[in-house]
Amino acid sequence: MWAVIWAWFFLFGGDTLASWITRRDLEVTGPLVENRVGWLSDAMEAVNDVAVNWLVPLLGWVVIVGCVMTRRFRHLLVYLAVLTTTAGLVTLIAWEIKRPRPFGAPILGDWEGYAHPSRPIALITVAVMGIALSLVPSGRARRVFYWSTGCGLAVIGFAQLYVAVDHPTDVLTSITMAVAISMVAFRLITPEEVFPVKYGTGRSAHLPLTGRRQAAIRQALARRLGVTVTEIERVGLEGSAGSTPLLLTLDGEPGHLFAKIYARNHLRADRWYKLGRTLLYGRLEDEQPFNSVRRLVQHEDYLLHLLTANDVPVPHPEGIVEITPDREYLIVMEFLEGAIESSGAEVNETVIDDGLDVVSRLWSAGVAHRDLKPANIMVRDDEVMLIDVAFSQVQPSPWRQAVDLANMMLVLALRSSSEKVYERARLRFTDLELSEAFAASRGVTLPSQLRHEIRADGRALLEEFRALAPRHEPVKIQRWSVRRIGLSAGVLLVTTMTVAAIIGGLSDTGYFG
Repeated sequence: MWAVIWAWFFLFGGDTLASWITRRDLEVTGPLVENRVGWLSDAMEAVNDVAVNWLVPLLGWVVIVGCVMTRRFRHLLVYLAVLTTTAGLVTLIAWEIKRPRPFGAPILGDWEGYAHPSRPIALITVAVMGIALSLVPSGRARRVFYWSTGCGLAVIGFAQLYVAVDHPTDVLTSITMAVAISMVAFRLITPEEVFPVKYGTGRSAHLPLTGRRQAAIRQALARRLGVTVTEIERVGLEGSAGSTPLLLTLDGEPGHLFAKIYARNHLRADRWYKLGRTLLYGRLEDEQPFNSVRRLVQHEDYLLHLLTANDVPVPHPEGIVEITPDREYLIVMEFLEGAIESSGAEVNETVIDDGLDVVSRLWSAGVAHRDLKPANIMVRDDEVMLIDVAFSQVQPSPWRQAVDLANMMLVLALRSSSEKVYERARLRFTDLELSEAFAASRGVTLPSQLRHEIRADGRALLEEFRALAPRHEPVKIQRWSVRRIGLSAGVLLVTTMTVAAIIGGLSDTGYFG
């Protein structure tokens, strides 16, 4: 892209080179104009009219609507930025160069402003690249799309030359500039290996196990932990939104190891999640984001060691493996053979007692899990174990610990009854602790999976527990602070400016007619 910009300044900065390029362009457009045919003129004029007045907004809205429907909002923002940048550059360069339309040729089509670069061609190319990089999966489908749209651009470019609104270099330069800006922006901000364009049930948090990534994982495990992995399989994707969980099969050893990949997209997701929680609920959670992937994986490894030392049943940590420095890390731990999620287990009195005992041990260790839901509570031989401690909090506030108790009781009641769970809970916790737990609980303190399970169950479990517990005034969990007010004002200002810029850019490029 920069090569093209420097070429512009070099070639069009002086009259001699600019005149030479114009003469060469006219040697191409001259014969086309002199040998016009009636029916072809009508056809090319129609192609030019559709391209200038209809194709730009049509293709652009395909990108916008497609990204919204597929929830590729990052791709959408990149496309809008590319569109605005390209339109601005085209306007700036056109006013600097001030190149007229082809000399001495009767112009058949509509035109406006200077000729170089070709604004319609540039905006159409941006829209085509937006569709390719945001909506078309990489591989054969994208290659076919590139070839077919390339042929379409060739026809439109020929029509521009035939009706004499552009020179050949106007068309070629516009396509080169639009492709370069699009490719650079999408590859930097939405790299294919992190944000692949695919259709199905997978989440963006789940990185694809490509051949290169698998090879890197095998080499890193052999180097760091001295184990040889024969098979790597993604597991438990339904209950995981903050990492890519893996099942590792070892060569010559019984059993498996469990691992999770943490990458930069998980770090970005954590930042946005905690920013949203801060804006909505103040200090409802420990909203301080991690500043690197390394810190994120170190935190979970530390929590696993801390909980293991305090007899909280969690997978035994095996170590941290660096896949790509500062970008991808693997945390390896014991695989809980034979354990199943609590939502599929038989919950008897032994399981209820063990689950409540786990909460008591968390309290004693001074840790809040913060994400107790069916997917993170495993049962094996009537023993309850916890997984996914990455976002646990050390030395939490009392209400945060109380919420852990309420969520554990709700999970157990899904496979039992609120009366039985409450009866067993009174053997370990006081009436005040139980009443505080459900006084602090409401929709925002329940993990999304737990909310969905309760809704699907049909019973009003939260209200049932509140009726069983002594009456307690609701615990206020909202926290206002100068930081929250400042963040809210800043986000509102940035959002307003962004929306205004987007609307202005879309209007300027003809997206509203």
